[in-house]
Amino acid sequence: MKPKVLLGLVLAGLVLLFAFQNTGVVEIRFFVWKGEMSRVLVFLLLVLAGFVLGWGLAKGLGMRKGR
Repeated sequence: MKPKVLLGLVLAGLVLLFAFQNTGVVEIRFFVWKGEMSRVLVFLLLVLAGFVLGWGLAKGLGMRKGR
């Protein structure tokens, strides 16, 4: 197995382990919007958003360099 794939699987496992140990409900406020959701959902959504933004930036910067 390639090292990048193995590292990705280990990190994904750690993220899931951390997320499922933090299942309490929290209140989220964004400007005037308020809502409640579980910490695990907030955490997973933030991790997904970070992954998508990082991937998009990497693709965008790669395209600018002519790759």
